[in-house]
Amino acid sequence: MRHDRLPDGFGVRIDPRVRAYSGGRILIGGSPARLLRLAPEAAEMIGDGYLEVTGPKSAVVARRLLDSGVGNPRPRLLPSPDDVTVIVPLHNNADGLTRLLAVLRGHNVIVVDDGSDQPVQVPNNRGTRCKVTVLRHDDKQGPAAARNAGLRAATTEFVAFLDSDVVPRSGWLEVMLGHFSDPEVALVAPRIVALDPESNALARYEHTRSSLDLGRRESAVHSRGVISYVPSAALLVRRRALLAEGGFDESMQVAEDVDLCWRLEQAGWRLRYEPAAHVAHDHRISFRAWFGRKLFYGTGAAPLGERHDPSMVSPLSVPSWTVLATFLFATLSKWGLIGGLITLATALVRLRRVFTELDNPTRIAAIYLSRGFFAGLWRLASAMCRHYWPVTLVAMLASRRIRRIAVTMAVADGLADWFTHRDAGGLDPFRYLAYKRVDDIAYGTGLWLGAFRARSLEALKPTAPRR
Repeated sequence: MRHDRLPDGFGVRIDPRVRAYSGGRILIGGSPARLLRLAPEAAEMIGDGYLEVTGPKSAVVARRLLDSGVGNPRPRLLPSPDDVTVIVPLHNNADGLTRLLAVLRGHNVIVVDDGSDQPVQVPNNRGTRCKVTVLRHDDKQGPAAARNAGLRAATTEFVAFLDSDVVPRSGWLEVMLGHFSDPEVALVAPRIVALDPESNALARYEHTRSSLDLGRRESAVHSRGVISYVPSAALLVRRRALLAEGGFDESMQVAEDVDLCWRLEQAGWRLRYEPAAHVAHDHRISFRAWFGRKLFYGTGAAPLGERHDPSMVSPLSVPSWTVLATFLFATLSKWGLIGGLITLATALVRLRRVFTELDNPTRIAAIYLSRGFFAGLWRLASAMCRHYWPVTLVAMLASRRIRRIAVTMAVADGLADWFTHRDAGGLDPFRYLAYKRVDDIAYGTGLWLGAFRARSLEALKPTAPRR
């Protein structure tokens, strides 16, 4: 575990979703959610929700806020963009490379030609306004090997990985570089947005629900958090940290970015998702290519489960009391209703013990219990339609009651998801729902296919969250 001190001037802002109690001495929030107790002196340092590091004591408090997920970094120091080398892995996408180089003004760029049919020629530096070096693999070795080749060739302190089908937006690099004033940060990722969100209906859906777009909320990246990994389409990394961990796993053809994030985390490094930095991605918007890509992503869970704790790749993590209460309510019977209410009441009593030192602990426990139950219910509905859709289909064929419940939950889950993202893509709820369900079928098919190839069910097993 690393213990490098945050520099003076580094700031931490309490996340707006965090709730403070007892004069700021108790904070509830983070990802995953937790209760954080602070000493009175530490609570006074935070004041109106912002803490600036001014010495060893405030540095310790700031680190604790960051590691618990209740605070977000506000660095003031900015490493030089001259300390960054851009690495572009490439296979048969010369047009994308030309488009990308046109916006990389003044950067040192290493293009790794991974066995393209036509070898990449060194572009005219006068036209691109950046220094370009081309490395070539005579045979295709995969994106992980291409990135590692560029990583070994670079000499700067930081390395930016950009796929050839992306276009960085203005200010993308500077926004992310500030995070490296924290000496324990090894990797920062921008938000991946759509390059052309309006070309057809599928493009509008992908603009809203791309697997690469992790949303508008900044976050630490934790294997068991809301943001559990970041995609390798665009990354900014500390070069020595990646070299120390061996870079990308070249034996993985999918999910090598997830594996890298988790290995860095296990080594004690911090990782950040910075949505204020935007990098546009040329999404696949023909149905066949889009469906195939979603299926491909699903196959990554099984190899991840072989390399890491299988619970980290579990498609469903819901407390046992949520599963029991949902099952009892789903029976649509008098005794099922009574049993579900008893289950929730028992969970409420247990949760109340956590908040005994707060004013009105029953009310606070009830609020967090209801939030947890409905969030768990949403995860169950989503998993039923996505990860476990083959099981759901068989159950629907066997039972009319299950068929009614499954259809209701599938429609409700899709419409709730559309309502959450309705302002982004502009799709009507009917087409959005259709694409969402096909999206889930594609990913779920890949998940089961990957498990079959690995001859293991570990990537399919549900788990209960760790306490």
